[in-house]
Amino acid sequence: IQDFGEDDSLYITKVTTIHMGNYTCHAYGYEELYQTHILQVNVPPVIRVYPETQAQEPGVSASLKCHAEGIPNPRITWLKNGIDIMPKLSKQLTLLANGSELHISSVRYEDTGAYTCIAKNEVGVDEDISSLFIEDSARKTRLSVGNMFYVFSDDGITVLQPNECEIRRHIRPEERIFTSYEEICPRVEGEGTQSCLWASAVNVRDKYIYVTQPKQNRVMIIDIQAQKAVQSLDVDPLPTKLHYDKSHDQVWVLSWGDMRKVSPTLQVIPEASAGEDQRVIRTPFEGVDDFFIPPTNLIINHVRFGFIFNKSKSAVHKIDLETVTHIKTINFKNYSCVPQTMAYTHLGGYFFVQCRRNRSEAASPQLIIDSVTDAVIGPNSDVSGTPYVSPDGRYLVSADEDSGRIKVQALSVRGEIKLIYDLQTNIHVSDLTFQPSFTEGNQYYIYATSHLQTDVLFVELSTGKMNVLKNLKDPITSKDWPWSNYNRIMKDSGLFGQYLITPAKDSLFVINGRQNTLRCEVSGIRRGNTVVWVGEV
Repeated sequence: IQDFGEDDSLYITKVTTIHMGNYTCHAYGYEELYQTHILQVNVPPVIRVYPETQAQEPGVSASLKCHAEGIPNPRITWLKNGIDIMPKLSKQLTLLANGSELHISSVRYEDTGAYTCIAKNEVGVDEDISSLFIEDSARKTRLSVGNMFYVFSDDGITVLQPNECEIRRHIRPEERIFTSYEEICPRVEGEGTQSCLWASAVNVRDKYIYVTQPKQNRVMIIDIQAQKAVQSLDVDPLPTKLHYDKSHDQVWVLSWGDMRKVSPTLQVIPEASAGEDQRVIRTPFEGVDDFFIPPTNLIINHVRFGFIFNKSKSAVHKIDLETVTHIKTINFKNYSCVPQTMAYTHLGGYFFVQCRRNRSEAASPQLIIDSVTDAVIGPNSDVSGTPYVSPDGRYLVSADEDSGRIKVQALSVRGEIKLIYDLQTNIHVSDLTFQPSFTEGNQYYIYATSHLQTDVLFVELSTGKMNVLKNLKDPITSKDWPWSNYNRIMKDSGLFGQYLITPAKDSLFVINGRQNTLRCEVSGIRRGNTVVWVGEV
């Protein structure tokens, strides 16, 4: 990446957000003579609109949304059929969240048009169109198969439309897989009722869902358009974790081998979005207890490297996702840290590694790795707990499940990490997710579930204000969920969604993230702790 030229300069050939930060040079042998350069990386705006088109009947309300990312934060403006809408704003036509939502409270025929969202900052501009049609019989259009939660539970697969809290389809355990004609959840001898056991599921480009069945040693593929199981793939015993690597269109499969995890393996399913005649490739890595692949976002849409680690060794191994080969080992021996979980932000290019807790220590540290140099920078001050990074990379939330402490750090556009809140809660966090704010652009709420309690915590990140949704029933016990530490997940509905879902032991709760209220409870769904959101299909 860097090249020291003949003039002792440092050259970075292809600058991205990972390079932002402080660069210090000093005279050789004279460490006290130094100079620091601050590199700030500006990024032109990238936007997404939602929906691309919509049809509404006269008199109802309509929303057009526009999400923009860039550095510095872009300013958003809207045109209707090429003309600025600012002079037309009224009670009827409003802009919310710094322009990221255009709301029309009661649509009329003349509101039909092409609405252009334009995002601009100092280094560039991006635009896209969201079209609105007002017609008499708009509601009677074909039922969409998108904007649904797929919930995998003991009783098969439930497809849930959160807006109306309506079950759109229920795929039962005895239904058949299209290609092999096997039952979706084969009957086990000696068991009275036919039931399913799932561990992990991923969405592949809103075309397919891949889901593991640990007891059947297989991965099942669901066709989203047809809402049917179309294929099953035999994998190594006890597949417990999947990850869809969007950059290379492949699904990574971690299998434990047995419940003692003596010989875990990592496999890859290539060309995952083709969805037909899939094959499984075994990777050369041994003793993989867990793996981490950084997420993509609007600004960073290609990820080349991932990490694998063994829960008994003080190191992580960097791997090339494209060639599926080992690149280097990053050692934590000096910090006596055995990695447990990881997170990543592209702002400054930092990996955060939560270390496994020793019985002797009060709290285990979090280490920071710099992805430009692969160097261990050291502990993340006194922060400990599982790290979670917001989709735009600007917030790091660390939840210490033992103490209930939640620390929120902000990442600046100079790659600095600053503590902004230290929250004391009595929620022993099981899972946590980010919900984009509906009142402020580039802001989030966090929603967190508990391992043991019935409460869900939400925190407004712009103010640090905390609140609790009470009495969402008991979570699934850890004994009934051996596959991960997340015995009660919290699943959001993507960039533009306003609903979140969290399972209790025998039911599901849908939360309205726009109003921070409970939307509904769907009963009769046991152990529905594997959930996938499907957006526009």
